[in-house]
Amino acid sequence: MRTAALFLRSLLFAIVMTVATVVWACVCFLAAPFPYKTRFWVTSRWNVFIIWCARVICGIRYQVKGYENLPDQPAILLSKHQSAWETIFMLPNMKRPLVYVFKKEILYIPFFGWGMALLRMIPIDRSKGKRAFAHVVKIGKSRLADGQSIIMFPEGTRIPVGQKGQYKSGGTRLAIETRAMVVPIAHNSGECWPKNSFIKRPGLITVSIGKPISPENHTADSLMQEVENWIESEMRVISPHAYSGT
Repeated sequence: MRTAALFLRSLLFAIVMTVATVVWACVCFLAAPFPYKTRFWVTSRWNVFIIWCARVICGIRYQVKGYENLPDQPAILLSKHQSAWETIFMLPNMKRPLVYVFKKEILYIPFFGWGMALLRMIPIDRSKGKRAFAHVVKIGKSRLADGQSIIMFPEGTRIPVGQKGQYKSGGTRLAIETRAMVVPIAHNSGECWPKNSFIKRPGLITVSIGKPISPENHTADSLMQEVENWIESEMRVISPHAYSGT
């Protein structure tokens, strides 16, 4: 019975999310001529609505620890990656407008990708290797100078709860190049919204924001090691049951 209820709630959420995406994309197109600040606010209302729906329909609540650790200046946020939830949640809930670094194919997704194209994101062509990173540095410097923060997921892909992916140094290399502070973020969104799972489970997601780390006197690898150590240690505080066997 419980499984059936979870399925029905997840189905309703999927329908609402699909309809909202189409409607919001049309609204975003109408906002396209307006200044960026307005476009960002309008677009991010979709995120606010989806997180609200996840709470009301699926019972997915959240709490944020360490919000005061977000610096007053633009920074590079390096986050754990477990599900789609954090990619939706982060955009309207940090101190500054966020810029995502993502593969350019996302822009081709009907409605969702079209809406993203109206924002100052950094789409990249991964097949270009070093040239792709040079593009990230060039655009990243411009976005940081404009007062926006950049968010990246160093594991690259969504990792199940209790597991750890390979942390790649692209985010810390960008920090070294731009001299921007790095902010590590841990969370357990995968417990409620698992990777590749249609079923959404009720529960409390904890988003924990660490203190900023200066890139000064660091290499990209040593800086990433510090970020990784903090995130993975904090994950054991957030989800101790998921690490009980390790």
